Amino acid sequence: MVQLPEARDLAPRLAVGAFILDSGLTLLRADRATAEGVHSMACVAYPFLTKIRAEQFTRLLACSELAVGGALLAPLVPTRLAGLALTGFSGGLVGLYLRTPGMRQPGSLRPTQEGIPLAKDVWMLGIGLGFMGAAGRRRRAAAARYRRAAFSRRRNCGWWCK
Repeated sequence: MVQLPEARDLAPRLAVGAFILDSGLTLLRADRATAEGVHSMACVAYPFLTKIRAEQFTRLLACSELAVGGALLAPLVPTRLAGLALTGFSGGLVGLYLRTPGMRQPGSLRPTQEGIPLAKDVWMLGIGLGFMGAAGRRRRAAAARYRRAAFSRRRNCGWWCK
């Protein structure tokens, strides 16, 4: 049985999903100069990416953004799974922010003017981590309802149920 997202998860899924999907569509149409700029910035934070061509990296990044954005927007994808994808993706972006020189003020996590576009990705990481706990919230609530119902039955049963 497919369980649709809870009402409290809809707004963040729609907002973040649309944001990432738009970013992926924009990056998919990137020209050579944009691809090289994105690739060089990523290579500073993650040196192993120098083995990949700039156009190939930009296309892979765009496709991953489309996949994560689509997963968030698709109601049939469980919130926990969409949260896992969002956490992985945004974790990479936060790592980019933390590793790229000039993005943060010296000795601080506070962003510089150049770092603000990357620092804002922290909210996506927080939303993704919150989504990953979605199934746990439901299970705990169901267990609490079960305990209350069992206690209520015992209390109203009389002396022969004990």
